[in-house]
Amino acid sequence: MIALFGVGVVFVSVFGGFLLAGGPLLLLIQPAEILIITGAALGVLLIGTPRHYLSRIASGLRKAIRAAPAGGKDHYMDLLTLQFEVFVNIKKHGLLAIEQDISQPQSSTIFSKYPSFLARTHGVRFLADALRLLVDGGVPPADLETLLDRELETHHEEVAKPSGILTRMGDTLPGLGIVAAVLGIVISMQGIDGPASEMGQNVAAALVGTFLGVLLSYGFVQPLAMNLDFQGQAEGNYLECIKSGIVSMAKGAPPTVAVEFARRVVFSHERPALEEVEAAIQRVSPR
Repeated sequence: MIALFGVGVVFVSVFGGFLLAGGPLLLLIQPAEILIITGAALGVLLIGTPRHYLSRIASGLRKAIRAAPAGGKDHYMDLLTLQFEVFVNIKKHGLLAIEQDISQPQSSTIFSKYPSFLARTHGVRFLADALRLLVDGGVPPADLETLLDRELETHHEEVAKPSGILTRMGDTLPGLGIVAAVLGIVISMQGIDGPASEMGQNVAAALVGTFLGVLLSYGFVQPLAMNLDFQGQAEGNYLECIKSGIVSMAKGAPPTVAVEFARRVVFSHERPALEEVEAAIQRVSPR
């Protein structure tokens, strides 16, 4: 809901300031200008964006509006505890002991204890696929790290696309505002022989197009693009945490040490304290 609050702050600041300055608020309501700018912006988005990225943008905007948690200390506590339980079972019973868990994560007796993890489809698949490589025995630890790094690079590039698309659309909005303003001036010129007051009103209405283009760009679209970028970074950090723990375990680190490697890569504002993690893993009851 913070994003919605920010939208409200922008509206109140801009339009409230306009009212305080004595501006007629109704003059800013120009349906034709709004239609030209928003319609053209939507058309630009549809022309230049593949369909699968449109769905990603829509999903990211829903998360921004609903303030859906992309991480959080509780989520990372679940992830670190899950990794510890998996690593302990591997250490006690061998890699084959988790074969069923990674084949059917949703019905796994281990994974089902951590619903926040199971809710992250990409994270579940990333963890299961990495562990499956170890179970199959076809990838040495050094090669596993290289492989996971390459997958993360691809993931980072992919999740950066929606924010980049929104940023470019935001860059076009001031230009589309000028288009709307020019069209308004063209209409105003038709009545140049009319009363000066009418001419002034038409020109003012045309200039609203420039105002709306700049406001939509810097007040809404660009900040939303920044929000999507942060969402992508948070998701990438979650996967980095998984990768760090698995690679450390594969190289022979004890479960507690592997979990500590994973904990250290978490962003500081979401990273659980070492004492909290130690207390959580002490409550784990491996199979």
